Amino acid sequence: MTDRLAMMKQDRYLRDSAKALVEADIDHLKTSFARKSLTERAVDRVVGGASELYDDAVDIAGDNKGALAALVAAVVVWFARNPILGLLGFDVAQDEGEDDED
Repeated sequence: MTDRLAMMKQDRYLRDSAKALVEADIDHLKTSFARKSLTERAVDRVVGGASELYDDAVDIAGDNKGALAALVAAVVVWFARNPILGLLGFDVAQDEGEDDED
């Protein structure tokens, strides 16, 4: 009987220890959530993620300056395509008007 009594006391001690740990975790969560609202947490995560993304983009841009310059040049040419084509004699606005008349 003594072995069973000792085992029961040991089990009770383990149970009480586990319960104390769970209660401590719950208290920690309650105090953590009491300090900041859900929206503040979301804003903090978004700002942190955006900051991290910006840092990564700066690092990648620093490593690939040639590719970045080519991309910027392609975007500039794309937005300036109509004046460039007009200078070369390929006026896009006139071509579109002629297609509508036929």
